[in-house]
This record gives sequence, structure tokens and C-alpha cells, in this order.
Amino acid sequence: MKCVDDFRLKLGDRELVPIVIGGMGVDISTAELALEAARLGGIGHISDAMVPTVSDRRFKTSFVKDKLKLHKYNVANSDKSSVRFDLGHLAEATRLHVGRTMDEKRGDGMIFINCMEKLTMNAPKETLRVRLTAALDAGIDGITLAAGLHLGSFALIEDHPRFRQVQLGIIVSSLRALQLFLRKNARLNRLPDFVVIEGPLAGGHLGFGMDWAKYDLGAIVVEIQDWLKAEGLNIPLIPAGGIFTGSDATGFLEHGAAAVQVATRFTVARECGLPEDVQQQYFTANEEDIEVNGISPTGYPMRMLKNSPAIGDGIRPNCEAFGYLLDSSGRCDYIEAYNREVAAHPEARKVAVIDKTCLCTHMRNFECWTCGHYTYRLKDTTRQRADGGYEILSAEHIFRDYQFSKDGKIALPK
Repeated sequence: MKCVDDFRLKLGDRELVPIVIGGMGVDISTAELALEAARLGGIGHISDAMVPTVSDRRFKTSFVKDKLKLHKYNVANSDKSSVRFDLGHLAEATRLHVGRTMDEKRGDGMIFINCMEKLTMNAPKETLRVRLTAALDAGIDGITLAAGLHLGSFALIEDHPRFRQVQLGIIVSSLRALQLFLRKNARLNRLPDFVVIEGPLAGGHLGFGMDWAKYDLGAIVVEIQDWLKAEGLNIPLIPAGGIFTGSDATGFLEHGAAAVQVATRFTVARECGLPEDVQQQYFTANEEDIEVNGISPTGYPMRMLKNSPAIGDGIRPNCEAFGYLLDSSGRCDYIEAYNREVAAHPEARKVAVIDKTCLCTHMRNFECWTCGHYTYRLKDTTRQRADGGYEILSAEHIFRDYQFSKDGKIALPK
């Protein structure tokens, strides 16, 4: 019987352990987690979600404070169209986050950055270009385009000197999405170096509607494999979402996948950015404690724990400090939902907003507990302590378990 270590992911002239740790924001996939994946010979992601906030945490910069100070006059105004990011600060934050991480990299693996198109930031094209370009400038090994179709993203960086050297890939959840991407970018003569196929059991935002349960990752992978073969295209495919054991991963590899992307099990690693009290919430969750809801202002369904503090909270929008989800007109669905509830309850000291959440503030504060479908199985991957809590694992332990386990088994910590 084979295990994951019997296979290798080939990207350019590199051969890697075919394990990719997904890019979980905001700074849940930390630099430390990505560095461990690279040291062990795989691929680790950092996320560029709210990167000025991440920079302030990591490097004691003041990008958020400076933005709030500049736009403080607008806090009471429901019109956020004037709240803009300083593109120089955005570039500096990205270069700091990526550059310091790359400086610390050891081992034979690689570090990629997960770049979300849905972080529209009141200037979608301009801010996306800055984030992509700054990551390339800072030496990132690869970029994974996420949370959107990214039909114009390659064009934003086609003139960059590293455009044809760095590993560039995209996350899709359907053959149609991949076809649209390839058609749009055909003039550039630049195929993606890899495609992550994210299925319906993934954590966080989903590339499906609320009918997600009728889709199957394996079936989507086969459909895309067959189409690529018919078109004479050789693009490494990386399934993601619901791959909980090494045996799950091996099954995809035996059927032609180049690697697998995993994340849920690494949410309870010591190197993960989640505070330990939140990690314990993941350990204790049962299957019925997990839901897919529509509270994200992005419009995508999102999987999370039902007891997330973000659900139903009517916190005042803080776009002057954050504002990562403002569209090109300065709109966000949460602002509209919040203002609706304030108008309906003028005497209330604090309102409840049930249908949307302030994703910026709650993700920053680790109060939006997004998770994969199999989060309820995390308790079976470790040991319960005498105090009732669960032992936090090392990223190396989890990585090695994926790499070498067989027969559906999960190795408990010694």
C-alpha cells in the first residue's frame, strides 16, 4: 500500500513532497506555519488577506492606525467611497510580510502567497496589482489566485520581470471556472503552473452556492482531468477540501493528482495563528456545530462554527481603519445591513445584525471561526489533557502524518 511520500510534485525543475498547506487568512496560515511546510519539503502558504493589519502585528508598523487617522472624519458617514488605501503603504506591508518570510526560509520546499480577488479594498484593480507586484518584488516562490475568477489578474503583472519564472496558479471549483480563466488569458501565452481544485467540504468561503452538498470533489477532479487531456494540456491539479488523512490524499495521488492541499488539521498546530482558546473550540466541535451560511459580505457562502462570535453581532463598521471589502463604489453589504438595523432600532445601544457580518473586524479579532467540514474530527487527531482540553500539535507532526500514514490511520502525538 502506498503513502503520500511515494509521490512527488513536479513544478518547473523542482520536486517536492506533494503536500500544500492552504492559505488561511487573516494570518491563520502564519509565516511560521508556511516555513515549516517549506522546511519539510512541501509548500506552505501565507495569506495576503488584510496584509497591513498582519504587518502591524508582526513588525509593529502602524498602517491601520495611520489609515484611521487619515479618514477619521468619515467614521459617522455611511458613504465610504472616500476611504482609500495608501498604495505605497499597501506595497510596503506586502513586501515586509513576504520579504521577511522568504529571508527565513530553509529546506527544499516552497512558500506561496494566497491572493484573494474579493479583497476589493475600494479600488479592486489598483490594490490587487500592488499586492501581486509587491509579492513578486519580495521574492515569493509562487502566487495562488483565490476567492474570485481572476480573469484579469495575469494581465496586471504580465510586465513584471518574474512573471514567467514564478509559480502562478489559481483556485477553481468547477471546470467552467477554469475554462473562463484559460480563455481570458490565452493571449498572454502563459498557462497556470498549477490549479487547485477546491471542493464543497473546504473551510471558509466556498466556490459553490447553498446547494454545495450536491457536488463532489472527486467528480470535479475527474471532469477537469478529462477535459485537460482532451485539450492536450498538462497542468498539475491539486485537489483540496475534505482531505483529512494521508490515505485520503494518497487516493487522489494514485488517480493522477499532482499534490493535495490541506488546511483544517493545521488550524490546531502550534504554528497556526489561531489563539489556543479558539483552537479548543475547534477540538470540541461536533458535526452539528458546523454550518454553511450566507453572512459573508463577499456574496460567497461560508463554512464556520455556529458559535462564532461574529454571527449576529452588530458591531459598528470600521472601514476607516480596515475597509478591505469595500467595492469600487465604497459599498459593503454589512454596512447596509448595519444601517438598516440602526434605523429600525433607533433607541438601541447596540443592534444585532443576523444576515451579514463585519468580516474585516471579526477576522482580525479571530471571532469568525471558519472551518472545514471535518473540523469535528480534530478531537480524534490528538490526546485530551487532564484538564479536559486537547493537546495542541506541531505542524511537523501533522505534516509527517499526512506524508507517511496508511490504512486511514492518524498518528496521535507521543
